[in-house]
Amino acid sequence: MSDLEAGYTRRGPLGVITLRRPEALNALTSGMIAGIHQLALAAERDPEVVALCITGEGRGFCAGIDMSLLTEHTRSGPPPASDAGENQRTRPALFSFLLDISKPVIAAVNGVGAGGGFVLAMMCDLRFMAEDANLITIFSRRGLIAEHGTSWLLPRMIGLNRALDLLWSSRRLDAAEAYRLGLADRVVPADKLLDEVEAYVTAIASSVSPRALAVIKAQVHRHLETSFDIAAVESAAMMTEALAHPDAAEGATSFVERRAPKFAPWAGGNS
Repeated sequence: MSDLEAGYTRRGPLGVITLRRPEALNALTSGMIAGIHQLALAAERDPEVVALCITGEGRGFCAGIDMSLLTEHTRSGPPPASDAGENQRTRPALFSFLLDISKPVIAAVNGVGAGGGFVLAMMCDLRFMAEDANLITIFSRRGLIAEHGTSWLLPRMIGLNRALDLLWSSRRLDAAEAYRLGLADRVVPADKLLDEVEAYVTAIASSVSPRALAVIKAQVHRHLETSFDIAAVESAAMMTEALAHPDAAEGATSFVERRAPKFAPWAGGNS
């Protein structure tokens, strides 16, 4: 990955990955995909980072896979799934490694997110959209199927019929409708987009246990795949573990003492 294709900055407790191919609406190259993974893992290991944001430079969020790469794939097939990284599950779905990043990952959708860009936004935990941004699945217009886990995640996010509509029609979804459907979590003026993400993360950082954020993320994704009974039993065991952690004592003590809690930082793993 070239430094010109993606960059990383800090805004207080927020780590920001910015895609930097504005002339191509931030269309993805193989190097960019690998670079996003590397930057996300580095942010996860940084104890000063509470959450991560992914956005695009210029008019686009991400226009999907670069057409030269897509053309290559139509001739020779997609490349084999790569190792998803240390302590990560290996999946062939694009950007699925973001599901395993133990810190919140927020998409700041500043413009069009199409195809792989739609997948990138979907694999993030939350989506903040600029008022003039839009999303489009695009797969059916390219003669393709519901790629990269969209057939599993999207119905769970917005419902079966709405997911089928977006996947079948490949119609453009503006920010207002994305919010109505539940795909977007915030819609804000374009010039306030990163400020809104930073404010959200700063508020979390001032009052919430970073370890709790990590455990809850893993817990929710795990329990999407289980029955309620299994989820309830596992959650009871996890609660016992949480009560024995110093964060629980700090949470209770800070409440009694009417002060902001001072939770330990989180740097992935078992920190």
